[in-house]
Amino acid sequence: MIAVIGLGPAGLDRLSPATVDRLLDERATIVVRTLDHPAAAELAARRSVLTCDDLYATFDDFDDVYNAIVDRVFEQAKPVIYAVPGSASVGERAVQLIRKREDVEVLPGESFLDLVFSRVGIDPLADGLRVLDARNLPFPLILDGPVVIGQVDHALVAGDLKVRLLDQLAPETSVWVLSDLGGGEEHVSRIELSNLDQIEAGLRTTIAIKPEPVGWPGLVRVVTRLRAECPWDREQTHQSLVRYMVEEAYEVIEAISRLPADPTQPTDPADHLDLEDELGDVLLQVLLHAEIASESAGFTIDDVVEQQRLKLIRRHPHVFGDVDASSPADVEDLWADRKAIENPMDSLMDGVPAMPPLARADKVQRRAAKAGFDWPDIEPVYEKIQEEISELREAPAESQTAELGDLLFSVVNLARHLGIDSDLALSGAVNKFMNRFRLVESAGPMEGLSLTELDERWEAAKTVD
Repeated sequence: MIAVIGLGPAGLDRLSPATVDRLLDERATIVVRTLDHPAAAELAARRSVLTCDDLYATFDDFDDVYNAIVDRVFEQAKPVIYAVPGSASVGERAVQLIRKREDVEVLPGESFLDLVFSRVGIDPLADGLRVLDARNLPFPLILDGPVVIGQVDHALVAGDLKVRLLDQLAPETSVWVLSDLGGGEEHVSRIELSNLDQIEAGLRTTIAIKPEPVGWPGLVRVVTRLRAECPWDREQTHQSLVRYMVEEAYEVIEAISRLPADPTQPTDPADHLDLEDELGDVLLQVLLHAEIASESAGFTIDDVVEQQRLKLIRRHPHVFGDVDASSPADVEDLWADRKAIENPMDSLMDGVPAMPPLARADKVQRRAAKAGFDWPDIEPVYEKIQEEISELREAPAESQTAELGDLLFSVVNLARHLGIDSDLALSGAVNKFMNRFRLVESAGPMEGLSLTELDERWEAAKTVD
């Protein structure tokens, strides 16, 4: 028989007499996870125990340590008691592994969390508590109420934790630092987040914070409040917001156009900040539409997020299933196949949205290419452009608009064959022209200059690129 007993947060005096008697019963072999704990040390002074401290020194990976602990427990003659600091049900990976191999008796013991709640003043149910491991923080890190973070056992862990929290919280955010709870050396203090890396971290160090909702849940709540209290936001509809969605999308494209096309090239941090800001503006539009829909019981932002998650899983069976896809082209085919099943069409031209013309031309061409309606190589594409230029030159005035459209359509086709986004390419060309023209203007007054003189300034501006 194997039993698992939690030793609580401090000494043996915090355990029930029955639990202490069971631990002192020499008929059972005692395996303690570590002697670096008050109750474990007291127990070792009163009877023989096996420790697993040597395993932490033997292995570099914690998974290997936990597996070795489990092996050590099962190697002993039964009855065996595996004794762990705190509660056997909180943060004890080896206990989980033991329970997978055999049904065991578990006496959880007092958790450090109970003491944290009383010291900090947290109602875990009413306040929506989150409990995290400092060595394995989740991403995204959701901070929408009280958070207790355990295993802040080293200065480097405290430093990394500070950096993660500063992504969302102000440097002056109040942080509770709690050490050796329930013991004679218990210490509880409050510091500012900016000083978290200065604490004396130890094996029984925990921090707690009680922030107002920030990050994703904070933004959702802000949008909900704006719809309730801001006159402008309150009067918006799906239709009135369309122009802003389009404008914000174009501003994202503008920000992307300033990034280097080669990802190995250095990026100006200001350009990254600009893109971050513009993506936030697009996200706001999504949240506003979801909030408006929720007011008429249409859908919520949770519905939007979950449906998108499910769609991505369905359309990536090579990741979440057993389908093979060895190239980006294979992935595109899988996506198209799954989409066709979900949204049957009579024609490949069905469902093409009212996109900006360049993007719409690209989408139409890609759909046609799926049916084999495409040139196998790029040379005929160049020839087609020359043909369209000739037709435009010879076209009467009433046909020039149509012929110019054909030419632009062919240029988009060339961009597609080259693997270039025509919208980004044109946006970049416009920006380049604007920057060069500003340089021409900065060289002095332009009025009265001949075309030759203006061209000289232009050529000089080109050398600055």
